[in-house]
Amino acid sequence: MTTTDTPTSAPRRGLVARTTGLLKRHAGELIRFAGVGGTAYIIDFGLFNLAYLGMDWSYWWAKILSSVVAMTVAFFGNRHWTWRERRGTAAAHRQYGLYFFFNGIGLLISLACIWANSGLAQVWPQYFDNPLAVNLAANFFGVGLGTIFRFFAYRTWVFRTPKLAEAQIGA
Repeated sequence: MTTTDTPTSAPRRGLVARTTGLLKRHAGELIRFAGVGGTAYIIDFGLFNLAYLGMDWSYWWAKILSSVVAMTVAFFGNRHWTWRERRGTAAAHRQYGLYFFFNGIGLLISLACIWANSGLAQVWPQYFDNPLAVNLAANFFGVGLGTIFRFFAYRTWVFRTPKLAEAQIGA
């Protein structure tokens, strides 16, 4: 053992190596997911602000509308590009049902962030009772946390590998 090697450096190198390996193995998938998600995010952000600021809708309804439209666009992008090799024989309506369910959870995450912002606006209205704070809550924190959840949910349950899907159907 050299003077720079310590008992704690080996696990750290192992974690870094595992993380690097995971990123290398899933880089293409992550890049495609980010491309589809980026497009859906622009739609979500634009529709939210059009409805909320341009049409004076409540931020709750604006977020629901923008999320449902963006989710539908993202479904087709993910089904036909991000995980095209995972489509297998799964019916699109079954996948969309699961996709809608997990996006509903993602929407609840965004709405929870908006709800937290509205609670903070009661205490500190000078900081949280304005369109910028609502946008940050809905479109930065809400979408960001929801995206992390959705990536793992999509690849695990919606766009499963064909072998895994067939094994679970046959079981």
